[in-house]
Amino acid sequence: MYEFINYCVRDYMTADPSTVAPATRLRELQALFDNHDFNGVPVIDEQRNLLGVATKLDLLKAFTFNSQSIVPQYESIMDHRVEEVMTREPITVTPNMPLTRVLQRVVDMRTKSFPVVDEQGRIEGVIAREDLLCALRDATAGGK
Repeated sequence: MYEFINYCVRDYMTADPSTVAPATRLRELQALFDNHDFNGVPVIDEQRNLLGVATKLDLLKAFTFNSQSIVPQYESIMDHRVEEVMTREPITVTPNMPLTRVLQRVVDMRTKSFPVVDEQGRIEGVIAREDLLCALRDATAGGK
């Protein structure tokens, strides 16, 4: 178990994760969620700079009732762009961050994953709860 303190994000992150562009339609985002076990995906520009994160919760927020729309129109809303609902300026981690710090953040913030970015803010990966559980299991079994 003590081996876990030697692990860093790079050791367990999902490198080159699925991403979407800001102009991606919500119907495409929903299809991505339907086809994969993702809770969210990084939103990036052409240079792979992280612009935000689009989560299932962000998708649901597009359907909240308001004074302008008592009954949200599904097809119309699904034609909106990801940039309209994404979470901007998400909390990120670096590839060299110790997994002990990431574990503490996940627990404290009750989040499911973090984008992993380099020094210039370009996406390198994603680290999720499942990755942390795998690292803990590996540490108990004697390493990766």
